[in-house]
Amino acid sequence: MAKRTKQKQVETECYFTKTNTTPNYKDVLILRRFISDRGKIIPQGRSGVTAKNQRVLSQEIKKARYMALLPYTDQHSI
Repeated sequence: MAKRTKQKQVETECYFTKTNTTPNYKDVLILRRFISDRGKIIPQGRSGVTAKNQRVLSQEIKKARYMALLPYTDQHSI
């Protein structure tokens, strides 16, 4: 059997609740904190974001991707 790996520790408090802000597609530096190095959106269990903010966060990340402010995937060499 394969060994199970431990997941990273969960943040105890939501970033957006702590800073009293909401996710916005224009704040690319903040949105990058919630995207993995492969370009995937980090799930709520690992990011520590509340359920309401996670729904808004995913929509804002998708909006920023559509406007080419964030990449859809990681950089591939040709």
